Amino acid sequence: MSEFVKDIYTEPDPVDFHTLNNLGPLTRMAGVWAGARGLDINPKAEGPEKQAYVERLELHPIDPQTNGPQLLYGLRYHVHIVKPNQVETYHDQVGYWLWEPATGTVIHTLTIPRGQIAMAGGKVSPDAAEFELVATQGSDTYGICSAPFLDQAFKTIEFRIKVSFKDDGSWSYDEDTVMMIQGQKEPFHHRDKNTLHKIGEPIPNPLAR
Repeated sequence: MSEFVKDIYTEPDPVDFHTLNNLGPLTRMAGVWAGARGLDINPKAEGPEKQAYVERLELHPIDPQTNGPQLLYGLRYHVHIVKPNQVETYHDQVGYWLWEPATGTVIHTLTIPRGQIAMAGGKVSPDAAEFELVATQGSDTYGICSAPFLDQAFKTIEFRIKVSFKDDGSWSYDEDTVMMIQGQKEPFHHRDKNTLHKIGEPIPNPLAR
């Protein structure tokens, strides 16, 4: 049975325009964050390579979004990562964290300038201390799409991200990007994890200013 209503056009009314008050489990992620002890385990021809990294992450609220009756509150984000004591970009990523109160769903979208996008999702309690979202290659909903080279040489078949909130106000993530690499029979688990500490407050969404 579908969880969606028959009227797919009528928008909710009224809508609270103060996004920061309606982010559910994403509330503790709003703001500007830094992490100096990131660890990346990535594939190389000679085998897995471990690389430390330094991260800056900005998450700012957007105005409420509607798809007919569906109501989403969210954060727009930008991740910028470098290797320790270097300037050159090691990783750059943009996207949204979205919360749908009516269904208790969190959606995470990501776009990277290597020719890849993904959308992960999952059911989450509004006061969850931790949660995990999943994207699967080939899915029509929470899926993964890559440009031709990545799809052939480093095909991502699954993406998982686990978020954990700490008592001191920091939070951490642990990502597992599962790849089928050309010439290898077994999947490779590309791991990224870091703990982030707040260095700045979020900018309220336009309708709330």
